[in-house]
Amino acid sequence: MRTSARTLALPLAGLTALTLTACGGSSAASDAKSVTVYSADGLKGENGDGWYDKVFKDFEKQTGIEVKYVEGGSGEMVQRAAREKSNTQADVLVTLPPFIQQADKKGLLTAYEPKGSDQVDGADRAPDGKWTSVVNNYFGFIHNKKELKTPPRTWEDLLDPSYKEKVQYSTPGVAGDGTAVLIKAMHDFGGQEPAMAYLKKLQTNNVGPSASTGKLAPKVDKGELLVANGDVQMNFAQSKDMPNLSIWFPAKGDGKPTSFALPYAAGLVAKAPHGENGKKLLDFMLSEQAQRDVSAVGGGFAARKDVKATDANAVELAGLMEGVEIFEPDWADIGANLDTYIDAWKSATGS
Repeated sequence: MRTSARTLALPLAGLTALTLTACGGSSAASDAKSVTVYSADGLKGENGDGWYDKVFKDFEKQTGIEVKYVEGGSGEMVQRAAREKSNTQADVLVTLPPFIQQADKKGLLTAYEPKGSDQVDGADRAPDGKWTSVVNNYFGFIHNKKELKTPPRTWEDLLDPSYKEKVQYSTPGVAGDGTAVLIKAMHDFGGQEPAMAYLKKLQTNNVGPSASTGKLAPKVDKGELLVANGDVQMNFAQSKDMPNLSIWFPAKGDGKPTSFALPYAAGLVAKAPHGENGKKLLDFMLSEQAQRDVSAVGGGFAARKDVKATDANAVELAGLMEGVEIFEPDWADIGANLDTYIDAWKSATGS
């Protein structure tokens, strides 16, 4: 959810280099045994050990269908799919909200209810079958626990001069986690105006925009930054190789720390060049084994309610979320007014 304009050809243990043809990716006979995924980042491991790595490898082994993978920010992936609407390249689109709803609004998705989607909570899937969550997740922040002997607890703590040029969050409107900063701030501060007033003050300490959320964690781990935004799944997985990361949830003043669900939602792309393969991959992502691997391998939360993870990661993740107040954003309002909120943020921060 979350990088600048970049296209990755990723070797996922048998996953070959991505080549998109000028006629929708279906000109070569061999391409009939492939499926192309456009996805927000975070589910592929830094060392090839993430949820996508395992799922794609297992899927290819079971079906013989090669997974071609393109990664970027949630907003970027939707924009790319929209540009290619008359010459569709992707088969499956995976983004964070509100961008999956935005993709639907742009007519980029077609209805398909994967096997197992009936076990996904109604709030985490579209009523018309256009998209469904495949990995549940929560918004959060990270700090460097080695450098910060007294870690931050509140939004207000980040205004302290000691954080000057040591705070950074990804760009709202481009990155899903960056957009989540606005959503949480508007909730915690009680509306658009007070949230933008706070973010204007924070700009004194903010390093500047970042199209990639995933690239912030290494900077925090090294101490180049002290605080950055992120999400629980991605940062939990990164913390296995970045020992100085600590996940936290800002509170406002004396209030409780808050967060909200920020799931990876997947949909079948309209006029997908390999739609049947896309359906098979979506089915596979929601299979019981793949869902059990969400926590054990990916450090996230299973989207299916009937899959009860008991692995060590699941236990640790449950402990991490204890005491955090979970709120439900008004996604209809956010979808309708996202551009207004982004423009307000740009005006407040001079971005």
